Amino acid sequence: MHDMQLSLDRVEIEALRAEFTDAAMMNDHRRLVALFVPDGAIRIPDADIEAVGHEQIERLAIEREQRFDVFVQNTHPGAVEIDEDGAIGRAYLCELIRLRGGASHLNYAIYHDRYRRTPDGWRFAERTYEIRYLDDSPLAGNAPDRPASTFAGQDT
Repeated sequence: MHDMQLSLDRVEIEALRAEFTDAAMMNDHRRLVALFVPDGAIRIPDADIEAVGHEQIERLAIEREQRFDVFVQNTHPGAVEIDEDGAIGRAYLCELIRLRGGASHLNYAIYHDRYRRTPDGWRFAERTYEIRYLDDSPLAGNAPDRPASTFAGQDT
């Protein structure tokens, strides 16, 4: 594979991973779903969760929004191996979660990813979430009570 194409592919895959985090944080379910191939999947074996296909992925995203009072996801780049029109990779993340019922989670995890090149660019074929550390102690802090639209450039 040509070095320039390999570099471009890496940048596009990194942008795809960043889009996922932003779409999840902003509860933009349609944008999140569009980041997957039609038969793409999200799997969270530790929680016995599997969503395959756009409809199930969107339903999972909506359910997450409805169940969580606080959700912050920070994703950090990991390895990527590209082979023509497919790739595998990892992204490392930290999540801060408070469920509407009061339970809390601080997770350090890894997304094990499979990517597929499409006519519209790189998309997720699969994201499997592996928890490496879980702290379910009650969170001491609170989220500010203000709509996201109070920030410049935001149209919610």
